[in-house]
Amino acid sequence: MYTLIILGSPRKNGNSETLAQSVASGIEQHSDTTVEFIRLNDLQISPCQGCGGCDKTSTCVINDDMTALYEKVDNCDHLILVSPIYFYGLSAQCKTFIDRFQARWARKYLSGIRFRHDEKRQGTLLVTAATEGKKIFDGALLTARTLFDALDLENGDSLLVRGVDQRGAMQKKTETLAQAVALGRKIASGKS
Repeated sequence: MYTLIILGSPRKNGNSETLAQSVASGIEQHSDTTVEFIRLNDLQISPCQGCGGCDKTSTCVINDDMTALYEKVDNCDHLILVSPIYFYGLSAQCKTFIDRFQARWARKYLSGIRFRHDEKRQGTLLVTAATEGKKIFDGALLTARTLFDALDLENGDSLLVRGVDQRGAMQKKTETLAQAVALGRKIASGKS
């Protein structure tokens, strides 16, 4: 199983990445798994231009670091999207990444091509938020579900963590980190 973990935080080793590392450790407990991390902030990804170039070809006309990510996402068995919450939504890095999948949306809905639809592929959302707001995750969940649908990924379990603001706060949430490892094991077993 190939799991692709997309890190959407601009902060290296921040709270959301700490959460992702715990999930990855659970996945890696299974010998037949490969986990790859992609840090979006290290890449040059232009925003979608809304040009409609992908409407007929299902291929984005922009040639940047996103080009290689299309193939990685197409080939993964499990996609894990990781982000802090900013203003009740995903980070700008995540949102830019997601918007560039307009080409995959066009492939599915305009061209009628269902890529790897016969296989059980899943998407998981991991997010951390500084505040305790009741609806803090609503925007991120809806955005992730829409992305997973466009990519023919089943919506898997999500892990949503409130109250982690300061650097290193996630490391103090040992019970949540244990849940993250358990989620990783569940992903690796194909039961998430």
